[in-house]
Amino acid sequence: MTDVKTHVRTAVRNVRRQVDRRKPPADEEYMLFSLGVADYISLVALFFGWTATMLIATGEPNWALVSMLIAFGFDKLDGFYAREFGEPTTMGRHIDAFIDVFTYLVPAVAIYHFVLSPATFLSVVVGFTVLAFGLLRLVRFASEGLDDDEGTSYYRGITVVHLNVLVVANYFLAAFFGQWNGWLAAATVLPAAPLMISNYRSYKTVGSHTVAGLLALVVVALALVLEFGV
Repeated sequence: MTDVKTHVRTAVRNVRRQVDRRKPPADEEYMLFSLGVADYISLVALFFGWTATMLIATGEPNWALVSMLIAFGFDKLDGFYAREFGEPTTMGRHIDAFIDVFTYLVPAVAIYHFVLSPATFLSVVVGFTVLAFGLLRLVRFASEGLDDDEGTSYYRGITVVHLNVLVVANYFLAAFFGQWNGWLAAATVLPAAPLMISNYRSYKTVGSHTVAGLLALVVVALALVLEFGV
């Protein structure tokens, strides 16, 4: 089985080297020609993340959640491809980090402002806090990459995905429980945002990915319940 997997990886890498030219000709400086397959997968994640933001702004938060989860799937796929079939690069890590701004942070801020916020000034405070700490967290990641603890990779601080999940949780609490509101949502989001630049270790394990996948299914199910009133 291991030999088969090795042959598959080698074959994919050979095909990628033919299609994915990382060293363009000396007279060719157009950036898109130097991007790898994983980078283009990241751009697909950006498309669905931005679509989610537009859906929130136009009053379709439930479909926005579905689009956001598709973005999440492509965001995970680009890293998998780079590790298994490509060659992870510093450029790829920067692209992935900056696209996360529009995949997770901007949709989270949009959900709070358009759906949860009771006042504009609160949207300003929550939005600035989420974006500021989220950007700092992503800049640190782009600079440092993942850390390692006895063979297990981890991020420093909670991730932008965690913060996004917290905002989505507040969305469902407000939708299903009338007592929950934007003030209470702000009370959970504001203290959590600085944790993105803390030294808390967010481990990348099979278990954490399994939990993320299950949560994604739950979010889709709840969004469809709200959309169709099942």
